[in-house]
Amino acid sequence: MRAVALALAALVGLGPGLARAETPCRQALALGMDVSASVDAAEYRLQRDGLAHALLDPAVVAAFTALPDAPVTLMIFEWSGYRSQTVLLPWTPIRSRDDLRAAASVLAGPSGPRNENATAIGGAALFAARAFGQVGDCWRKTLDLSGDGKNNDGPTPGMLAQDPRLDGITINGLVIGAGSGTDATRRNAHIGEMVAYFQRHVIRGPGAFTEVALGFEGFEMAMRRKLLREIRVLQFSELASGPR
Repeated sequence: MRAVALALAALVGLGPGLARAETPCRQALALGMDVSASVDAAEYRLQRDGLAHALLDPAVVAAFTALPDAPVTLMIFEWSGYRSQTVLLPWTPIRSRDDLRAAASVLAGPSGPRNENATAIGGAALFAARAFGQVGDCWRKTLDLSGDGKNNDGPTPGMLAQDPRLDGITINGLVIGAGSGTDATRRNAHIGEMVAYFQRHVIRGPGAFTEVALGFEGFEMAMRRKLLREIRVLQFSELASGPR
């Protein structure tokens, strides 16, 4: 594994000296969960528990731990209004199932502060951009934003389309559609509207994509699919080709 990590480090331009001096980070992954007023207490719990269970799914564990000499470094935070973000898990290298178990355990904690009616997707992106500045050199930087509504506070995601603070960061989205108690026609319309919004305004960067959860009840499975797609081990051909 160490030889593979060194070879990958050389491909992305870290050089053998840096690869020997410190552990390479193959990906910095920030997971941001919407806790605005549109998320009630039950939905909040489904979101937290769903992420915890997804992190401990065997396939997800295998993906995280596939290259322990070049780990994924994980951060988890909650967001609502423009100035309302709370870090649940600071940047943590994930090398083993025990690391993931510890990360999942923080999600069992008490609720964080909530911001009435404020959904600041742009604010969450800028918060994450500042946080990525603290993690050091990673081969990829990925922000995973989950939410059930459009931006209504602070700069919109569209306003940040050319913002240099987000350069080098891939942003993926997890749209949380209306719950199972909603009429199917309204539910499908909401999902379609939110997916279109995320694809047009929120996601950005090479390979960026949007995943969909059918209500907060489907959050766990959607997050599992999303994590598996985000943290697959990088292929040599991808790294050799450089940024796109």
